[in-house]
Amino acid sequence: MGSAVSAMQLQPGQPRDAGLPLVCWFEDCLKESVPLVGGKCASLGELINAGVRVPPGFALTTEGYRHFMAGAGLSPHIGSVLARLDTQDLDALGPASAEIRALIEAQPFAEEIEDAVAEYYRRLALRACMPAVPVAVRSSATAEDLAGASFAGQQDTYLWIRGVDEVLHHMRRCISSLYTGRAIAYRANKGFGDETLAISVGVQKMANAYAAGVMFTIHPSSGDRSVIVIDSNFGFGESVVSGEVTPDHFVVNKITLDIIERVISRKEICYTVDAKTQRSLAMEVPFERQTVQSLIDDEVTELAWMGKRIEKHYGRPMDIEWAVDKDLPAGGNIFILQARPETVWSERSKPCVASSGGSAMDYILSSFLAGKKVG
Repeated sequence: MGSAVSAMQLQPGQPRDAGLPLVCWFEDCLKESVPLVGGKCASLGELINAGVRVPPGFALTTEGYRHFMAGAGLSPHIGSVLARLDTQDLDALGPASAEIRALIEAQPFAEEIEDAVAEYYRRLALRACMPAVPVAVRSSATAEDLAGASFAGQQDTYLWIRGVDEVLHHMRRCISSLYTGRAIAYRANKGFGDETLAISVGVQKMANAYAAGVMFTIHPSSGDRSVIVIDSNFGFGESVVSGEVTPDHFVVNKITLDIIERVISRKEICYTVDAKTQRSLAMEVPFERQTVQSLIDDEVTELAWMGKRIEKHYGRPMDIEWAVDKDLPAGGNIFILQARPETVWSERSKPCVASSGGSAMDYILSSFLAGKKVG
């Protein structure tokens, strides 16, 4: 698509009194849609429109969030709680956060929002050919995932949610996560006022992940831009993102896509879906699999190629979350779940010197001298 969200395309979620939609598909969003769907959902829409393989989904927009908050009439109460709160007092943050979050989560959505979400969820299930399709419900704040900011992780994500009632419940939990103690303190610290606060909530088809993790198109330790770094574990990527395991570690030459470094770790836990409860939970990896490589080399290479495409599209180093879906055949089962600008090394004024392993050109020249095929 060549333009940002258009209300004319979005009849199921369009409010009666405004041109902005309450709900919209990811593919109807572009990177310019951040004010409407937040950083995360705007990035997903941008990736889809760039031809990157992304699980489908939809977003409750910031217009939907404001509609919900206005209908609930909670802003004066929340404002009074925050006005008397000392954000430097860690002991006071917890009770204040719990009070605000309980208020938000107890409020029902307006009927038109419930109807819109139910219709989009029904359509998503049809697209996925799966009744009560499992989804990830993810916060997408308007200030997160932006270059120069580090808001990522301030709000919540819930995995393997099934059924429209559960989706609506976890949407409210995502909205209330704007007011975790950590988020309140962080915004106060950075000088972001709550009067301009807004959040979107993404609902994305879950990849039934055999393996998942993170990928950087710059070395996160050295700032070397000639390599791509991939960290991986079995199951959903939550164990890697949260740091609960030491993941498998691959360093890939960005030009040749050769794996130039690999470390296979002992991975004792992974997150996967429990067949009985249909919930995501941490499970122990069988002992005999703990030191097995979680990605085959062809998957590492394909991921690195996808990372190069995403970096080229955005024109800057990227921090990417990905998954390998075990329900789909090889060649079409690697999905990008999220991509945001890398904000540590790429913000520095001077280009970083390549790591001790040498630059991409050093690697190519040394390979030629050794008689190795690099094409």
